[in-house]
Amino acid sequence: MNQDERELWRIGDVECVMISCCSGAELQVRRGDAIVLRELYPTKSDLYERALGLKSEYQVAQDAPEPRV
Repeated sequence: MNQDERELWRIGDVECVMISCCSGAELQVRRGDAIVLRELYPTKSDLYERALGLKSEYQVAQDAPEPRV
């Protein structure tokens, strides 16, 4: 099986990658060596749309001030 991996975005220590093959595309969000999210999509366009939404969520979370205790 021929697979192609491509980084879509990186925010701090979080990266989003697309792994594509003949049967569709897999989206992974990784923090360090751990996969924190893994989703499968039949088309790359659906995956790209989801990746953009996740990027916005992670960007907002990173920009949020630390909670005061």
